[in-house]
Amino acid sequence: MKKIGFLSFGHWSDGAGSRTRSAADALLQSIDLAVAAEELGADGAYFRVHHFARQLASPFPLLSAIGAKTSRIEIGTGVIDMRYENPMYFAEDAGAADLISGGRLQLGISRGSPEQVIDGWRYFGYEPPEGDTDADMARKHTEVLLTVLQGRGFAQPNPRPMFPNPPGLLRLEPHSAGLRDRIWWGSSSNATSVWAAELGMNLQSSTLKDDETGEPLHVQQRKQIEAYRQAWKDAGHRREPRVSVSRSIFALTSDLDRAYFGRNADSGDHIGMIDEKTRAVFGRSYAAEPDALVKQLAGDEAIQAADTLLLTVPNQLGVDYNAHVLENILTHVAPELGWR
Repeated sequence: MKKIGFLSFGHWSDGAGSRTRSAADALLQSIDLAVAAEELGADGAYFRVHHFARQLASPFPLLSAIGAKTSRIEIGTGVIDMRYENPMYFAEDAGAADLISGGRLQLGISRGSPEQVIDGWRYFGYEPPEGDTDADMARKHTEVLLTVLQGRGFAQPNPRPMFPNPPGLLRLEPHSAGLRDRIWWGSSSNATSVWAAELGMNLQSSTLKDDETGEPLHVQQRKQIEAYRQAWKDAGHRREPRVSVSRSIFALTSDLDRAYFGRNADSGDHIGMIDEKTRAVFGRSYAAEPDALVKQLAGDEAIQAADTLLLTVPNQLGVDYNAHVLENILTHVAPELGWR
């Protein structure tokens, strides 16, 4: 069995002259798509988070709403940029959303991706200490978050509080037991995946990765997953870690599918620069008739190594079409590959 979910951009305008949706439409459609995915038998609804863009920037209201309208599906992010986050507020918001969902949050966090603005985290009041980078700041925010999510008291109570306190030091509330084990680190390099394993976080690997060997994305990701699992074992954690990879996959079963994605049938990996220093490999899209798609996916080493597959969806095409995309994979592809 492999868990299969969708990963949505959640944007409401692509800026290219296509039909523009409002923010309200995009958010409500995200909820409807999560409900539809649960009804189809998918395992997860995940959402990308970006600031200063016409995309989702404040995930917890959306995750809470989805949690209230569904009962089984996992609800997550891919990823929340920890450069922008106060880990204390994060823990409180996440605890509330997790309790509303009945303990179904799977939160992907990371250093973040290229931004819409220059050093956007500065506008949120964050500045790396002297000698640190913004990536260092993100990791330090993460370490604080992981500590407070454990639910141990750390704050000295007021001797004359507004409300009666339990004995001892106080923790953040609301606390959701188990959420600490459902934090994922979005890693683009082998080194950060090892760091995530050492801290006991699950691993998310996206459709792009630092190009560390010149090999195809799926091979580099498979090696990344192996390094992560070895580091997890070496760290002596007691539970089994989880690993997800993201892919753009379309089973072409209708003329509309072929019109939208048939031109991607022969696509391959691409090489590009994430920033002035980082060369990255961007994974191919998979688009083919179901029989051909099964053969192609069977050769993807990272998908085979991961326990969770996140399907990137073209959410601007609407709930009904994206439900069709998910149903195609769940019905025509997943059983043939032993994922169901």
